[in-house]
Amino acid sequence: MDSSDRDLAYAGAAQQVRLLADGAITAPDLLELYLSRIAALDPLLRGYRVVRAEAARREAAVAQARLDAGERLPLLGLPIAIKDDVDVAGEVTTCGTAAHGPARTDDAEVVRRLRAAGAVIIGKTAVPEMTIWPFTETLTFGATRNPWHTDFTPGGSSGGSAAAVAAGLAPMALGSDGMGSIRIPASWCGLFGLKPQRDRVPMTPHDDGWHGLIVNGPISRTVEDAALFLDVTSESSEFVAAARREPVSLRIALCGNVPPGVVTRVGKAQRAALAEAGAVLRELGHRVIERDLDYPQAGVAHALSRYFRGVYDDVQTMPHPERLEARTRNFARIGGLISDSRMVRIRAMESQLTERILATFDDVDVVLTPGTAKGPSRIGAYQRRGAVTTLQLVAARVPFQAMFNVTGQPAAVVPWALDDDGLPTSVQLVGRPFDEATLLSLAAQLERVRPWADRRPAISV
Repeated sequence: MDSSDRDLAYAGAAQQVRLLADGAITAPDLLELYLSRIAALDPLLRGYRVVRAEAARREAAVAQARLDAGERLPLLGLPIAIKDDVDVAGEVTTCGTAAHGPARTDDAEVVRRLRAAGAVIIGKTAVPEMTIWPFTETLTFGATRNPWHTDFTPGGSSGGSAAAVAAGLAPMALGSDGMGSIRIPASWCGLFGLKPQRDRVPMTPHDDGWHGLIVNGPISRTVEDAALFLDVTSESSEFVAAARREPVSLRIALCGNVPPGVVTRVGKAQRAALAEAGAVLRELGHRVIERDLDYPQAGVAHALSRYFRGVYDDVQTMPHPERLEARTRNFARIGGLISDSRMVRIRAMESQLTERILATFDDVDVVLTPGTAKGPSRIGAYQRRGAVTTLQLVAARVPFQAMFNVTGQPAAVVPWALDDDGLPTSVQLVGRPFDEATLLSLAAQLERVRPWADRRPAISV
């Protein structure tokens, strides 16, 4: 594969859409480029659970006929990968387990909207069993590896989506985020990952996942790519314009403290990323202050309650629960101890917790945290570990995400540098409720002064 093919594979979704519309490339040729790369690289990486080669070829041919006829849609002819907890008609939604049922007859609403915008669905990406963990390894489907260093996980639970985009096996991928599952793998794979405002992107037919924690969102190479995803999947069309708009001078709080209840130490590379980002933002004219974020004492316990009970509820929908891994069954068993009446009381606490977090935004526009506390774990690090022990170990790596699933507000991770293992680091931008526009504008400004999209991992062809 020559350098021009590699450049095209890493060009990003928005640029590829422009090339398709201009006739510089064709939808079938673009798809074949990715199918060729998948054949070469994915046997090692295992980013995809299934590749829809023939179905995608038919979709690409139809898209090209529409392009040739002069039709223009926001994603017409663009291949997109879909996380395997989201329904695609004719495909099984495994959620990373052998306990799944038959193929789905209908697309999830977010997939329907992507198709309506012209997207070609290239395949479904790997996840940990029941999407529980920030690493993507299952007994059923094996381990997904990080393209930057294949001894390490890409993260999870959208690990397959991030590995595929990072390795140039898809221009963009759909992820979902219940406790950081977009932001964690985007951080460790050197990508832009956006957790939108709750209810911004439809979850139908799996509404209120993990009792309101889960949202759908993009994992992409560029900020503009993610904005394009939001424009076609949400009820608004403001986001590409926001990504192209220079931000006004913003008040930004650097918050490096860890939520109470999590025992960890933020790593040197992650602390450096936060400090460097603060310095860059000051140079760009923003007012940057350092402060501790006032996390609620009960915030972690509240998130964990919804998480455990949500997994329990999901397990009840599986036709073959006896096929679940023992660790997953034990995790769900803990969730089953939380009664319906207790969940009502827990959900009622959300507004109080949210109010405390949002008080920070009385005098700042954006909160900046490290993307993660540490780099990714090595493949196999949690084998033969129980549910609670695994949770304690992984929580120490990723303490900065879950609170914003509780509040529902938007948060994004911006790639920063590489650590001593050659793995990406990031910083997290958190915005006011429903203010993805500011995050996109600010992230795009950082992208212009510290571009990351041209970085490519060690795994490439």
